[in-house]
Amino acid sequence: MSEAVYIVDAARTPFLKARGRPGPFSAADLATASGAQLLARQSFAPDALDQVILGCASPAADEANIARVAALRMGCGHKVPAWTPQRNCASGLQAIDSACAEILLGRADLVLAGGVDALSRTPLLLSDEFVRWLADWRGAGFAKRMRLLRHFRFASLSPIVGLERGLTDPVVGQLMGQTAQNLASRFAITREEMDAWAQRSHVRAALAWEAGQFDEVVPLMDADGTLYARDDGIRPNSNAADLARLKPIFDRKYGDITAGNSSQVTDGAGWLLLASEAAVECYGLQPTARIVDCAWAALDPAAMGMGPVHAVAPLLARNGLGISDIGLWEINEAFAAQVLACLRGWEDVDYCREELGMDVCGIAPQPGRINVDGGAIALGHPVGASGARIVMHLVAAMRREGVERGIATLCVGGGQGGAMLIEAVA
Repeated sequence: MSEAVYIVDAARTPFLKARGRPGPFSAADLATASGAQLLARQSFAPDALDQVILGCASPAADEANIARVAALRMGCGHKVPAWTPQRNCASGLQAIDSACAEILLGRADLVLAGGVDALSRTPLLLSDEFVRWLADWRGAGFAKRMRLLRHFRFASLSPIVGLERGLTDPVVGQLMGQTAQNLASRFAITREEMDAWAQRSHVRAALAWEAGQFDEVVPLMDADGTLYARDDGIRPNSNAADLARLKPIFDRKYGDITAGNSSQVTDGAGWLLLASEAAVECYGLQPTARIVDCAWAALDPAAMGMGPVHAVAPLLARNGLGISDIGLWEINEAFAAQVLACLRGWEDVDYCREELGMDVCGIAPQPGRINVDGGAIALGHPVGASGARIVMHLVAAMRREGVERGIATLCVGGGQGGAMLIEAVA
C-alpha cells in the first residue's frame, strides 16, 4: 500500500465552444488525442498503466464505457482495465479521487485519470409519443399503417434537446441556471456583480494565454487538417457594457443569469497521471504535487451551487486547516452568481452554523487567490472534464507562484460538492 499519491504529469485539449452544431471531435477523439500525447512523453509504455479511469457525464451511445474506448485507442493494450465514473459536473474529479483510492489501497501504482465531454454532440431526442407511433408502425400491416398515418401528428416530431434535459434537475425540476438564480436571490447578488466576475474571468484567461500559462494544453488537428491550439471561447475584449446588454435566459422577467455570466457549453478532455511512491521510484518520475485528501458533500439540489462550501468545510476540518492556510483556489465557475454565493456563504456564520452545523466560517478565500488565470465562464465547462482541468491548472499555478497548498472545488448538478486538497512537492 502506498502512503502517498503523486501527480506526475497532466494534459488537456483546448476547450472548444459549442456553436449550435456537432463539434469537430467526439468525446472519444478528445480523450484519445490528449491522452496519447501525455503518454508519449513518459518513460514507460502505455501498457504499464494499472488502470485508466475517465469521468464522463454524457457519453455517446457508441462510446459506452468511454474510458475503455480511449484506453484501447491510446495503445494501452487489452490487459489494462478501464472504467467510467459519472458524477455530473464532478465526473473528472471523481475519476481522480477513485484513482487515489486504488493507489492508497495498494491495488494500483500507476493510473491515468481524467474527464471528458463533447457537449456539442449531445443528441436531439425523439418524443415518447413519436417512439410509440414508430413501435406500432413497425409491426403493422397495410391497413393498420393507413390508420396510423391518419392519426399522425407532426407536432410529435419536435425534437427534445438532450442537453437541456441533462442540465435540468429531475427532482426539483429546475435548470442549473435557475438554481443559480435561487442563490443570487438568497445572497442579494446583483447583476453588476455577476457581470464583473464574468469580465474578470475573460480578462484573466486572455492574459494567462498571452503569458504562456496554459502549458497543460496540447493541440488537436481534425480530419481536414485544421489545428486547434487554444481555448476558443475567451473574449479578451469583454466589457461591462456588452455584458449588461445580454438578456436573462432562465428567469426572463426577473432574473439576472445570462449567457455572459454563465459557463460556456464546451467540448474538451483532460488527463492526470497519478503514481504511488513505488511507481515514482521504479520509473524515475518527477512528481509535481501530492494529493492530500478529497471530500464530498450533498445539499438541496435547488441550491446546488453552494456545493464547494459544503465540501471544503469537512476537508479543512479533517486536515486541521483553515481558509487562510490555502494559498490558491480553483473554483469551477458554473455561474458567476454561484461563485459569488459561495464567497458570501463562507463569510456568513449563520449559514455555516445552520447549513453545515459547523462554526468554522466567517472568512472567505481572497478573490485575488481564486481562479488566477480565469475560469469556466471564459474557458468553458465540458461537464465531465472540468474536475480534471481545475486540478491540473491548480498544480501549475501553485508551482508558478510557489504556493504550498491549494484546493480545487466545484458544485455538482443534483446538489453535491467536491473538493480536493493539493500539496506542492519540493
